[in-house]
Amino acid sequence: MKYKRLTKEQFEELHQEFINFLATQSITADEWEMLKKEKPEVVEQELDVFSDLIWEGVLSNVRYLENISERHMHLFELTDKEMKLLSIKVMNPEIDLRTEEGFAWFKRNFQSDFVEYLTASKAYGIDKNKDKFALIEQGAVITKGELYQWFDEIMN
Repeated sequence: MKYKRLTKEQFEELHQEFINFLATQSITADEWEMLKKEKPEVVEQELDVFSDLIWEGVLSNVRYLENISERHMHLFELTDKEMKLLSIKVMNPEIDLRTEEGFAWFKRNFQSDFVEYLTASKAYGIDKNKDKFALIEQGAVITKGELYQWFDEIMN
């Protein structure tokens, strides 16, 4: 398995897509039920293959990721050739960027001496989607990029 298996909830959400996937494997509903009882290892393999296919599609289309912790924001733009990072660090120990109050403080004080910025970029390794997935595994979430774009405008 290249990535990780989808959760039960994700499989439920993608129920119709999974049925279509099984159909492309020429597996009918009756055959699937038989496989679950008699060949659980085949079922496991099919779940893994489907999960990887879904992850490949998602990762191929993702453009922005955010990883926000108590006092740090890591905002990524994932271009065709590289990963661009805008890193923000808040040096006020009373602020938690994950809260509404903390983020409101940040929006009022983003130009103060209590906030540091860093930009960086990195070329992808051999497998672009694996690099993106690694960021998600570290806590990043897929976004539409509004925060990244706002900062990019401010910094340029």
